[in-house]
Amino acid sequence: MTASGSGDAQGQPARPPYEQARDELAELVKRLEAGGLTLEQSLQLWERGEHLAAVCTEWLEGARARLAEAMARRSEDGDPEAPF
Repeated sequence: MTASGSGDAQGQPARPPYEQARDELAELVKRLEAGGLTLEQSLQLWERGEHLAAVCTEWLEGARARLAEAMARRSEDGDPEAPF
């Protein structure tokens, strides 16, 4: 992934920030629930939604791992009251 957010060296799109992916996913759900779309439009939105859900899951799993690591370091330091 490049710093510009446009993608990586292999041409893969950059992973959007969690909040952006979450907000776009919520908007897609609203559009799908509202109806009035063609089957093809609905399928395209569904596929995009699946991708965004996976992005959100990746971010959340990464956050959980970072928290677990910080808590493990804190317990190793022997001071359970110390801030992260």
